[in-house]
Parts: sequence; C-alpha cells; structure tokens
Amino acid sequence: MSIDASLSSIAATQRDRRGSPDRFGYEWHAYSAILPECEEQFRRWTVHLAPEDWRGKSFLDVGCGTGRNSYWPMIYGAREGAAVDLDERSLAAARRNLARFPSLAVTRASAYEIPWTNRFDIAFAIGVIHHLEDPLAALKEMVRAVKPGGRVLIWVYGREGNGALLALLDPLRRVLLQRLPISVVHHLSLYPATALFLLLRFGFRPNPYWDLISRFRFAHLRSIVFDQMLPRIAHYWPRETVEELMRKAGLEDVRVALVNGISWSAIGTRPVPS
Repeated sequence: MSIDASLSSIAATQRDRRGSPDRFGYEWHAYSAILPECEEQFRRWTVHLAPEDWRGKSFLDVGCGTGRNSYWPMIYGAREGAAVDLDERSLAAARRNLARFPSLAVTRASAYEIPWTNRFDIAFAIGVIHHLEDPLAALKEMVRAVKPGGRVLIWVYGREGNGALLALLDPLRRVLLQRLPISVVHHLSLYPATALFLLLRFGFRPNPYWDLISRFRFAHLRSIVFDQMLPRIAHYWPRETVEELMRKAGLEDVRVALVNGISWSAIGTRPVPS
C-alpha cells in the first residue's frame, strides 16, 4: 500500500471512529434484546412506510446495531436485506437476532463506503445519520445503494421539542461525557434513568414520546438514557435542515414527518434517469 493510500485509510478510520461505533458497540452488547415494544418504535420511526410496503422488497439497514430495525421488515415480508455496522459487538448481536432470516446478510461496512450500487428497493438509517461527522457523504452512499426509483429513509433527532437536551445534556456530553470511559458513562446513566423512571411512574408525560416510553421496563429506559449520553457527535436538526440534507443527497419527492414531537422521519426517492 502506498503512503497516500495508507494516510487515506487512516483518515477514513478516524472519521468512522468519530461517529462512535465503538461506544455504540458497548451499548448493543449490553442491550441486545429485541423487545416487543421495539416494533412500535420502528413503526413510528418509519412512519412513511406501512408493513405492506416492505413485502417483497430488498432493503439496506445502515448502522444496524442489534439488528432490531432489520427484524421488522423481514417479519413484514421483505424478500431480502443487508444490515451493516462497524463494531464487531454490534454485528455479533445482529447476527444472533437475525439468524432466523437466511436471506438477510449482516456485514461489516462503513456508512461512508457502502459496497453496493443500484441494489436495493429501500435503504434506511435509524438514529445513525445525526451521529456522523459527514452526514451528507453517508446519505449519498445510501442513495447510490438503492435502485433508480428506490427510496431512502432516515430518522434523526429534531431541534424542536428538545430544549432541555440542547441546554443541558448536549454541552455536558461535548465537554465531559465523550471524554470518559464508556463503562463510566454507562454507570452514570443509572441515575438519570432512575429519575426518568420515577417521573413516568408519577404520570409526568409532556409529549407522545414520554407516553410511549412509560410502558417500557427500567432496563429499556436506561438503554435510551445511555444512548443519549454516549456519542461523540449528536446533531439536533430543524425540519429545514433535514429537508435540505435529503435534497442535497440527490433525492426527490422528499417528505418529512415529526415523530413523537421531538424527531424527524424523512423519506425521498432516487430519481429515475429520463
């Protein structure tokens, strides 16, 4: 390998690392189960697609984690799929959870270097794009991976409805949490998770998301809190930014929907050449 190629490879690895695959790998090793309530979460995150829209389709799941977001399309009748991630702990969890589906491949790949072109009917990334240093580059890779006329869907954090997180957690994460060992961050997640659990039990549910998670067990609530505390990068985007990102990636017929009052689900179509 040439010096230039080696430097390029190192730069690519560093860009991937800043997206926290190692830290998410710790999370998905600790919280690998696919729970029944995960289906409702998936349906909300992919609000533009009904279960029947997956039937007979091929899909790509970018940043698959435990594989829980690939599980439901296969249950709905998808023909085949590919689930990709970087950390081996995430991939191991996904392979366990998706072993029942022989037409679903779990593969190590970067969101910046997706190894397929013109291949899938649907590509999606749930809770991934907003953790990347270069979201547009990854989204363009997803567009390239779908067939002309194929659809690309993302679910990302919203700026709307997240005032407390932006004011408190986001600065704390940037200044302190991202610098701490991930095991320490996991321990610290116990305390806000306990506070959240108690608030929910006393009926504090200010938006639809809180109503949803009020039905979750404590371990699931803690995984959600931990998920917010662990990343090195977390973008909270207004609707206009999400729409612009989708269009800059080359998608048309872009639709954006508010999810749980605090996040965005966006879908667009790769143009068919005239």
